[in-house]
Amino acid sequence: QVHLVESGGGVVQAGGSLKLSCAASGRTFSSDVMAWFRQAPGKERDLVTSISWPGGYTYYQDSVKGRFTISRDNAKNMVYLEMNSLKVEDTAVYYCAGRNVPYRTLSFFGSARDYDYWGQGTQVTVSS
Repeated sequence: QVHLVESGGGVVQAGGSLKLSCAASGRTFSSDVMAWFRQAPGKERDLVTSISWPGGYTYYQDSVKGRFTISRDNAKNMVYLEMNSLKVEDTAVYYCAGRNVPYRTLSFFGSARDYDYWGQGTQVTVSS
């Protein structure tokens, strides 16, 4: 199994930037689909962005397109989420998640139920 630990959350003013990191340990995750979800108080856990094996695909929720960038460094066992032009509505707990998939699959996984392993979450608060 893969163990995930997120870091990089915090409080930032609207318009600012944050970069979240997700460190993976355990078995190799190089071909897994990796994702960032977020959950605001009283709301469901929603997919923000996901990334397949290198050279496959990336997906972004419409509300973050052009502002957020997901990336992965398999050599370092890391996944990143760079967030720019942050808005108050981006405030949430952000979770890193992964799904074990067959090598080089291009299947898309949009629901939290689709993911096999999760980090503990990191709080992002955007103030006005």
